[in-house]
Amino acid sequence: MQKKVFKGQLTIGLDLGDRSSSYCVLDENGEILLEQKVATTPEAIQQAFGKMPRYRIAMETGTHSPWVSRLLEALGHEVIVAHAQKVRLIVKSRRKDDRLDARTLARLARIDPELLSPVQHRSAQAQLHLTEIRARAGLVSARTALVNAARGLVKSYGQRLRKCGTLQVSREITGGLSPGLREALEPLLREVESLNERIQEYDRRIEKMAKETYPETALLKQVKGVGDLIATAYVLTIEDPHRFRKSRDAGCFVGLQPGRRNSGESEPQMHISRVENLCDHAGWPA
Repeated sequence: MQKKVFKGQLTIGLDLGDRSSSYCVLDENGEILLEQKVATTPEAIQQAFGKMPRYRIAMETGTHSPWVSRLLEALGHEVIVAHAQKVRLIVKSRRKDDRLDARTLARLARIDPELLSPVQHRSAQAQLHLTEIRARAGLVSARTALVNAARGLVKSYGQRLRKCGTLQVSREITGGLSPGLREALEPLLREVESLNERIQEYDRRIEKMAKETYPETALLKQVKGVGDLIATAYVLTIEDPHRFRKSRDAGCFVGLQPGRRNSGESEPQMHISRVENLCDHAGWPA
C-alpha cells in the first residue's frame, strides 16, 4: 500500500464477497487514494488492515460481516456495519459493482455514518450458541421433508402410514403396509430415526446451555408453552436488553411493530400487526 494512505484521517469502504472483497480508501477531502481487492480470509484481512492506524471502516451486513467486523475491531479500527437492505444508494443502484459499492460505503461513512443505518452484531459466543439452535432447525426441516416424502409415497399405493408425531416416526409404523413397500421405505425411515436421535442430542445441549449460561431463561419459561428452546433463542436474539429504551422496542426488534396514528397531541398505541420488516432502529443480524 502506498505511504500516502497512512496520512491523515482516512475512511475505508469494504464490500465483502465470498472469495474476495473490494475496498476503497478515501482521504479527508473525499479523494480516492487506493482501490484494492483482498481475499476474504482472516489471514488476508489481518495483513491488509493490521498495520494501519485506527481508521473508520464501513461494510454491509452479510455472511462474513460478523467475523470480519470483530477482527477489524480487534485491530483497533472503528467499524460501521451497514444494514444491507437500507443503504438505498447500493440496494437501488442499477450499476452493481463491488468496486463502486466499496466507494459508496466509504463516502457515506465519511459524510454521516447514520446514513448507513448501522447495526451491531451479536457477540461471538452468542452467535455460536445460536448456531446450535439453527443447526437443530436444519435437522427438523430435513426430518419433516423425509416424513412427508414417506407419507406421499405410500398414498400413491392406496395405503397410509399410521398417524403419529414426528418423534414417534420409525420403521414400526410401516406394519400395515405391503412387504415390498415396507422394504422400500426402510432406509428412509431409518434415516428419520437417526435424525430424531440427533435432534434429541441438540435438545439436551440447549437445555444445558440455558441452565448454565443463560439462567434468565427461567423467567421466560414461566410463560405457558415456552421451553428451553424458545427461551434461549429469544435471549440470544435480544442478547443485550439494556440497549432498548422501552420494553415495546424489543417487539419492534423481532418484527412486531405497533401501528402509529399521530393526531394533534394524541399519539395512541395501536395494535401490533404482522410485518416482515424490522423497525428502523432494529438490526442485529446473525
